[in-house]
Amino acid sequence: MALPPHTTPSRDPAPSTGLRRDLEILDLLAQPEHAARGLGVSRIARLLDREKSQVSRALKVMEAEALVDRDPDSLEFRLGWRLYSLAARTTEARLTRTAGPYLRRLVAGLNETTHLCVLRGSAVLTLLSVSPSHAFRGLGWEGVTVPVLMTSAGRVLVSDWAPDTLRSWAASWLDEPGHAQARLRIQAADDLLREVAAIRRRGYASVDEEFEAGLVGVSAPVRDFRGTIVAAINVSAPKARLGPHLDEAGRRTLAVARELSAELGHEHAPGVV
Repeated sequence: MALPPHTTPSRDPAPSTGLRRDLEILDLLAQPEHAARGLGVSRIARLLDREKSQVSRALKVMEAEALVDRDPDSLEFRLGWRLYSLAARTTEARLTRTAGPYLRRLVAGLNETTHLCVLRGSAVLTLLSVSPSHAFRGLGWEGVTVPVLMTSAGRVLVSDWAPDTLRSWAASWLDEPGHAQARLRIQAADDLLREVAAIRRRGYASVDEEFEAGLVGVSAPVRDFRGTIVAAINVSAPKARLGPHLDEAGRRTLAVARELSAELGHEHAPGVV
């Protein structure tokens, strides 16, 4: 039957596109019961009620783009590194945008420069710095990385790691040439465990001339909706200026970090640091 002129066949307003089908596979692989062990092609096809050949072709394309990884032994698929990389960048972009007003409020209360820091391997990366209007513009810390154990921010960022993980990681780091330094309070793995226990009790970390002579600092954790530490708010300043008020600065930093965490969806339990 011919169609009337100037008309087109009706279409499903929400067609099942190739992208949607790919997202269904990724959503399936992301489910908690599948994320760790992965799924094979046949199992994915069965769970999604799809043709095995169609699923196989889609997975090959996604594997080439690192959206999924295939275990060479089990031949099962898991989410790929590229997805995690994109998610991390997206989270950090939102985190940086959201944190700005909180850092500015902390600057107004302490009259000192504040930083938003995240963990990058065995180093601390500064994503954002906010300084008082009168501050001297010296070294810019944004984009700069520093060793974890030398900073209060780094110690906060690893403070929810399991004891065995902390012990093995610290021992490995301290064994590397040039890492152990006389001014560090942490000279052995057990020192880090004691430091982390103190951070958990009071809610923030402090360093006194450990990173640099004449410099002190405090940091408190920022948590997301899962309760995971995703960043640290840091305040650093010359000891002559901030040293006498270091504990007060730590408590203020903790209060602001908790408010930022609440905006990210974390529900702080009373009595829990």
